[in-house]
Amino acid sequence: MNIIESNDEELRRLIFERDKVIVKFIDEHCPVCKRLAPGFTNMAAKPAYQNITFVRMHAKENPVSSQEVKMTGTPFFATYKNGTLLDCGIVSTEDALQNMLQKLL
Repeated sequence: MNIIESNDEELRRLIFERDKVIVKFIDEHCPVCKRLAPGFTNMAAKPAYQNITFVRMHAKENPVSSQEVKMTGTPFFATYKNGTLLDCGIVSTEDALQNMLQKLL
């Protein structure tokens, strides 16, 4: 599955259309965002996560979604299940990202 590049308006639609969504809020000047990018891409391709919609958003360009999850920095991840925010926070390791995905399953 591909990672969807999204914005505030489209994310609203996605979280209600899809049962399970993980959003990665990024900033182009964030070194941790860049370091986690390959892992996020690899996880999006894993069969175990095929029922999860992977989304990437630029934090500065999407203030509504960033405020809704009370984003405090990047890379910031949020998971949604059945249209409801399940979990969110700053994630700096692939293990922590994997834990968020496991909770979403």
